[in-house]
Amino acid sequence: MTKQKAIFLDRDGVINKELGDYVCRLEDFEILTHNYDTLKELQDRGYLILVATNQGGLAKGWYTEDTLNQMHKLIKEDYLKHGIIVSHFYYCPHHPNFTGACDCRKPKPGMLLNGIKDFDLEPNKCYFIGDKFTDVEAAEAAGVNGIKIEIDQPLGEILHLIK
Repeated sequence: MTKQKAIFLDRDGVINKELGDYVCRLEDFEILTHNYDTLKELQDRGYLILVATNQGGLAKGWYTEDTLNQMHKLIKEDYLKHGIIVSHFYYCPHHPNFTGACDCRKPKPGMLLNGIKDFDLEPNKCYFIGDKFTDVEAAEAAGVNGIKIEIDQPLGEILHLIK
């Protein structure tokens, strides 16, 4: 059986509007609607859609895991209305100033490696799209193709980079 392929997405600045700091409240959470068609096309091409996001605000106590789960539920339900299935949300709840080092906080590849294992993915057929260089570093460390975009950039503009 052939291994699956996936698109890993960073969250803030890729899926939802970047606020310049942590998105701490559900009412400040705004999904970027310009990515629906591109993500649907990628899914139709056989890519699983996965999310890998640093959420250091949890360690700082700026929001709760319940609030984070509500945000992810909002994404899942909103995307589903557009025929897009988010297979899993990976998040790092740590922050180096509050919890010390971990293996999951980007640029470490832990979240991507977990996704590769959980979904039996072929890393070199996967992509990680993020708006920070740490996203690309994590991708490279996991053997995944990294694509750096600008904050809130429409994913349709980089679709040609995905085979």
